[in-house]
Amino acid sequence: MASIPSTANDGFTDPSPSSFSPSPQKSSTPGVAPFTNIFGRFSQWRKSLDLPNPGSVENLQKEVKTTHLTNFIFDGARADLTKSLSLNPAFQVTHSFALGSQTTAPSYNFGAVFANANIFLQGTVDHDGNVNARMNQGWTENSITKMQAQLSSQPGHNMIQLEHDYQGQDYTLNAKAVNPWPTDLTGIFIGSYFQSLTKNFAVGIESLYQRPTPEMAELSTSYLAKFTSTDKSWIATAQVQPAGIVQTTYWQKLSEKVEVAADLQLIAAPGRRDAIATLGAKYDLRMATFRAQLDSTGKVSALLEQRFAPTFAFLVSGEIDHFKNAAKVGVGVMIESTTLTPEEMGMPPQP
Repeated sequence: MASIPSTANDGFTDPSPSSFSPSPQKSSTPGVAPFTNIFGRFSQWRKSLDLPNPGSVENLQKEVKTTHLTNFIFDGARADLTKSLSLNPAFQVTHSFALGSQTTAPSYNFGAVFANANIFLQGTVDHDGNVNARMNQGWTENSITKMQAQLSSQPGHNMIQLEHDYQGQDYTLNAKAVNPWPTDLTGIFIGSYFQSLTKNFAVGIESLYQRPTPEMAELSTSYLAKFTSTDKSWIATAQVQPAGIVQTTYWQKLSEKVEVAADLQLIAAPGRRDAIATLGAKYDLRMATFRAQLDSTGKVSALLEQRFAPTFAFLVSGEIDHFKNAAKVGVGVMIESTTLTPEEMGMPPQP
C-alpha cells in the first residue's frame, strides 16, 4: 500500500497559520449518518462483550460423533494402506480394500490428499469408476469456500455441493447449494446462522429450501441451541427439526483419557411416535483407543484400535443386535509408510 507523503515540513513556512481553520467534513449522504453511528456503536458494544465464536452448525455435535461409533463401526475385513510422499505441502495416497461385509459389496478405493496453508484437496475413485472429490479454499483465516462433487455411473447419483463458511468474532454464517441449476433455479439451498448470546450459550437457525422442479418448492427451518461449560469439559446441544423431530446431545470429558456422550432423538410425526437413545464412551489409552456404545434399539457395539507402532494399527469391531438376534464382526489394519527421512518428518536424528 502506497504511503501518503508527509506535509509537516516541506521547506515552506506558513505566514499566518491562525488564518486558516479546517472546515468540518460533511457526509455526502447525511441521511445515512445516523444509521452508520448506530451500527458503529452496536459493533463496539458487541466487541466489548468478548463473546466466543460458537462454531459451525455442521459441527454442532462434533464431540458426540467422535465419541460414538456411528462414523467408525464396520463389519467384514478392511485394509487401509497409506503412503506419505511430501510433508510440506502435505501429499499422500491411500489404497483401501473392503470385503466380507453384510451390508456393502466388496470394494477398492484409491485416494489422494494434498494440503497446504490455504487449500485442501481430496479425491477418491473406486473399482466401479465412481469419483468423489472435495476442495477447501481458505481466503482468510475466517472465510473458507468448500466444494464437494460425486460422479457416479448410476443415473441420479451425481452430486455437486458448493459452500461458503464465514466465522465472525461471535457468530458463524454458512450457505450451501446442492445441485444448483441457474437457468431455472432448481436445487437444494441451505443457509444457517449461529450466534453466541453469552460466553456459554449460543443459538442458531438453519433453513432448507428445496426446489426439485420449477413447479415444486418447499421451505423448512430448524432451530438450534448449544450450551458449553466455562472450562469446556461438557457440551449440551438441542435441535428442533421440521416434522416434529427433536434431537438433544450431551458430551462430557471425565478425564484426559475418558469421554462419554449421550444422544436422544424424539420423533412425533403424524402416524409415528418414536424415541431412540444412544450412550457411548471413548477411552484413549497409551497405544490404543476403545469405543463402546449401546442404544435403545437393542444394539451393543464396540471398536478397538490398537497401535503396535506409529505406522501400524489393528482394528477389531463388533456389534450385537439383541432384538433381531444378529451379530456383526469386523477386522482391519491400517499401515502407513513414507519416503521422507526422519529429519523431514521432524524427528530427532538417529545416532
